[in-house]
Amino acid sequence: MKKILIIGYYHSKNDKRVFRTVKALSEKSQVAYQYLSSEDSEIYFENNIKYIPIRFNINLSDNSLKKAIKRIKSDRKILKIIKNEDFDILYMHHFLPIFPLKPFKIAKKKGKEIVYDIHEYHPENFLNCLKGKIKIIKEKIMWNIFRKQLELSDKLIFVSKEMQKDIYEKLEINKPYLILPNFANISLKAKEKRKEISFVGKINRNLDDEKELIKELIKKGFRFKIIGMDSNYFDDIPHEYTAFLPYNKMMKELSKSSFSLISFNTIINRSYKNDIFSLPNKYYDSIAAETPVIVKYTFQSMAKEVEKYGIGVVINPNNLEESVEKILKAYRNYKQLLENIRKYKSKFVWNKEKEEKFINFILD
Repeated sequence: MKKILIIGYYHSKNDKRVFRTVKALSEKSQVAYQYLSSEDSEIYFENNIKYIPIRFNINLSDNSLKKAIKRIKSDRKILKIIKNEDFDILYMHHFLPIFPLKPFKIAKKKGKEIVYDIHEYHPENFLNCLKGKIKIIKEKIMWNIFRKQLELSDKLIFVSKEMQKDIYEKLEINKPYLILPNFANISLKAKEKRKEISFVGKINRNLDDEKELIKELIKKGFRFKIIGMDSNYFDDIPHEYTAFLPYNKMMKELSKSSFSLISFNTIINRSYKNDIFSLPNKYYDSIAAETPVIVKYTFQSMAKEVEKYGIGVVINPNNLEESVEKILKAYRNYKQLLENIRKYKSKFVWNKEKEEKFINFILD
């Protein structure tokens, strides 16, 4: 039985994507799992998994130097785990910003296999708040680091085919890979539908381009509901909100909405590839909850599937009149949208077949 060390880095213990890989691989291998903890916790064993929590807290009041020192100490703890643990496969869910190549080199020196699960478009996503010349310099450095990380890896995992293709063409990489989107955990049958549009997520997103659209739809009789967050950012829009909900309750609440809005900007840059090529949790969860999606046209990976399967509406939020009319037309033909979702939603939900494909890719 192979031994796998999974580095969750700063993902919490029950992070949907990360913990799915932990649980799946523990079926046929011994797993050691490092994850982020907000408090001091002991290592413990359960169901063929060794849980290794690493405490890390950064206060907003900390200055840059204090934050950097805390991060260095935390990253050194993770490096120590990689050096000391006995494993056949190192599975990286992120990289260590302070020591971006060190884990890969340690594993290679040990003669171990490396699997790199690339959730984000790292060269752009890392320190995406930077601007001007310093941003350009950062991206050049990150592309070089990213190339070396991929070259040191044996197998790669991506959230979308578009992201994989873009990175392989840019870096001329040729490595075995698997596309592993953020599939929903469960599938629901919608029992009721309200004339409302939901926006899901615990992280605030920029909806500056969408606010006028939402206001117009409210005039047309829709309600706007935010699931998972409360923020004064939405004070200028009439809305309802729920606090963060456990996954099953969130899915049930989402299933009541007519549409799920997946149109936003993570940063000011509208061509941000981390958004363009992403297939976020809320997209898969919406379809699994039988709720059609409203997707921004620049989100290439999502827009392509939405149009292919007829499971929602693709809009340009800056073209207000056209977008409103598209959504109203979809609502008039809502029965067809639901039929399409019920026909294709198995493609959006994690199941035994998808799990076996993943396990075989990692262990073969």
